[in-house]
Amino acid sequence: MKLQQHNPYKILLLFVLFMGINHAAFAQVATAVDSLKRDSLHHVALQAQQQERAVLAKQYDFGNLFHDIFTPHKQPDSLHKPSGITIIPNISANPTIGFQVGVKAVAGRKLGNDPNTFMSVAATSASITTKNIIYFYINHNIYTPGNKWNFQGNIVIAKTVTPDFGLGIGKSVAGESTVDEVLANPNRKVRVFNSMFYNVREKVYKEVAKGLFVGAGASFEVRKNIDEKDTSALTPYKIYNQEHGFKNGSYSANGLLFNLQYTTRDNQNRAYKGIYADVGIRANQSWMGSTQNALQITTDFRKYFSLSDSNPETVLAFWNWGSYLVSGNVPYLELPGTARDGAFRSGRGYTSQYFKGTQFNDTEAEFRFPITANKFLSGVAFGNLQTANDEQGTKLFQVFQPGYGAGLRVLFNKATRTNLALDYAFGKFGNKGFFLNLNEAF
Repeated sequence: MKLQQHNPYKILLLFVLFMGINHAAFAQVATAVDSLKRDSLHHVALQAQQQERAVLAKQYDFGNLFHDIFTPHKQPDSLHKPSGITIIPNISANPTIGFQVGVKAVAGRKLGNDPNTFMSVAATSASITTKNIIYFYINHNIYTPGNKWNFQGNIVIAKTVTPDFGLGIGKSVAGESTVDEVLANPNRKVRVFNSMFYNVREKVYKEVAKGLFVGAGASFEVRKNIDEKDTSALTPYKIYNQEHGFKNGSYSANGLLFNLQYTTRDNQNRAYKGIYADVGIRANQSWMGSTQNALQITTDFRKYFSLSDSNPETVLAFWNWGSYLVSGNVPYLELPGTARDGAFRSGRGYTSQYFKGTQFNDTEAEFRFPITANKFLSGVAFGNLQTANDEQGTKLFQVFQPGYGAGLRVLFNKATRTNLALDYAFGKFGNKGFFLNLNEAF
């Protein structure tokens, strides 16, 4: 039997048609899979939103209080999405700054529809005091949809009054020279500086694995018109500057930042569970305008344990923050110390930089618990231990100084878990004080 001859062009045409149909079929399957995936994610997001709304409906915040006082007969709009912005007056007073008045605001929201995206937060404050201190800042911590990118940064412009209590952890060593005694300042005599301060910092993180981010950035810290009110020839500031090659009137600390971050926190404002860890390298560079080169390592570790399923805001929280000079020199007023973490909240019980050194570490623990069933009022009890080195031979982790206290929390914005934090804390050397802020210390 004679085999039928096939036209090669017909075969080629059939092959192309087959491949086209095959590709179209697979394209339809892929499209269906992508559509199904999108629908599934959307369904998960809706479920998460519904669950969150059900939880929030049982809570009572400052917005509910405002409604009950000023519009008690108006029915709340069940479809209204709670605002992610909280604004409060910024009022405080102490002998160092005088009476302060201003405004403070925080904002928070999740970007995109992915329920696993971390909340983005931002804050700003502007204030003025009776001692002519003017302070303005903006900071942000933004996660793009799916946590692909994280942007962290701040801008600070301030006309400041800065108290100084010497270098180290407040330890006196027998046989010290007059210079060493003044520098260590074991009696914690306060001296005061006036200056202009400017800071611009920005870091960009890229998620490389779930919850793991690699980041880099830069920070520019400039202080000008430094005026120390103590005109004595020997003060800790003047001694340090002479020994480390800094001028008394101004300096710049400008450098590159490299960070590795891991986080599983369920909320950036007030975490109930999860971990936050960040290890950073800061390299101050003269070619960037820094007065001197320096290399520092910073560590920040936080862990949160929720102790109740029915009241998840019952939390035991731990925090350790440290900064360690590896090489070079850091300006005196930029040394790591009390409340020199990124949010200026560590070491409650003491004023900023009460203790400081080229090596510094602070460890804190806090117990958080609800007081009212509607979560409007909560309480905290906390303690901290600070340690630093000095230039008279005291090593890091050799001497510790404690702080402790308790506080009240008022739920200001339940949608973002924003609390008004009122803390009263005690420290050594007669230190005690009232601390008013938005959100938890850590």
